[in-house]
Amino acid sequence: MNYDKLVNPVVSALPPSGIRRFFDAAASMTDAISLGVGEPDFVTPWAIREAGIYSLESGRTYYTANSGLMELREEIARFNMNKYGVSYSPKDQILVSVGGSEAIDAMIRSVVCPGDEVLIPEPSFVCYKPLTVMAGGVPVTIETKEENDFRLMPEQLAEKITDKTKLLILPYPNNPTGAVMSKADLEAVAEVLKGTDILVLSDEIYGELRYSGEPHIPFSAIDGMYDRTVVVNGFSKAYAMTGWRLGYALGPKEIIKLMTKIHQYGIMSSPTTSQYAAIEALRSCDDDVEDMRREYNYRRRVIVDGFRKMGLSCFEPYGAFYVFPCIKPTGMTSEEFCNRLLEEEKVAVVPGNAFGECGEGFVRCSYAYSIEKIEEALVRIARFVERHK
Repeated sequence: MNYDKLVNPVVSALPPSGIRRFFDAAASMTDAISLGVGEPDFVTPWAIREAGIYSLESGRTYYTANSGLMELREEIARFNMNKYGVSYSPKDQILVSVGGSEAIDAMIRSVVCPGDEVLIPEPSFVCYKPLTVMAGGVPVTIETKEENDFRLMPEQLAEKITDKTKLLILPYPNNPTGAVMSKADLEAVAEVLKGTDILVLSDEIYGELRYSGEPHIPFSAIDGMYDRTVVVNGFSKAYAMTGWRLGYALGPKEIIKLMTKIHQYGIMSSPTTSQYAAIEALRSCDDDVEDMRREYNYRRRVIVDGFRKMGLSCFEPYGAFYVFPCIKPTGMTSEEFCNRLLEEEKVAVVPGNAFGECGEGFVRCSYAYSIEKIEEALVRIARFVERHK
């Protein structure tokens, strides 16, 4: 059969993720160290695992409501009210999804029509552009710059808005740069949006992992932004629950209703066991989150200092668990640097251009790995850089 004539050409034309390629290559090598994937090396806290086990032992193995267990939605609402002072109705403003990624997809498909423009600050996570394209939208990138601490600047946003602009994607703390947005930064963005009908998808999956300055502030908490914003969050990063595949979306009931339809037909409901585990996470695991955050902060300082000592400038990230060092002094492209580093020193990192063209000249390294692996990786990378200066 000639599959070229049968498959969807839009999907066929999409490039594969630039993250997994180097991780998969490292996994097949002996003694390789991967700093490629953003996955906590911590085991899910015991209280969470125990709650999941108990749910199975109790026979709670059935479908839940499409939107998720009401008990979980109530805990999510309580968490957001207590921590951020933002109120959401568990009944119709919260959707429990299969990871944050499903919520992102459902939100984009709920609002983006063919030809609509979606503003995407870059460097940023790899899924936003492909999901926009698959929905028929037109990705419009906004290049954030190291000189501005990789923040979205209001004047950049204003320049990109047209009469076709439907949605702004606002990911912070940022993957891959670790950049954060202060309240003043968010208010400046909000000022540009006022008077428009532009919606906002605020990807805040790393909101609990901030290391300095102000605490995280949801974009929906900014004056005038509540009614236009869908906040995406989840349990994978802060609670070390990547394999449990559980996220959620908070937003206007009119949009959550549409997202729930997509979820209903494509997924049905999120994993029941994971939902019971997540209830326990929200109720009793604040100390576990703080312990992990404290350890990430230590690793953050080690890896930033390590790159700077080897002569590579490294923007200091204040959120998430990534660094984004500049490798331009080596004279290599990001792809060449990563390929040769893996071949010569058996260390896997991700080329910066996987996160947008403006990421060229940088690489992403995750510090969600043990300090032993990070320190050994830094020794190998320093040796590689010295050899190729």
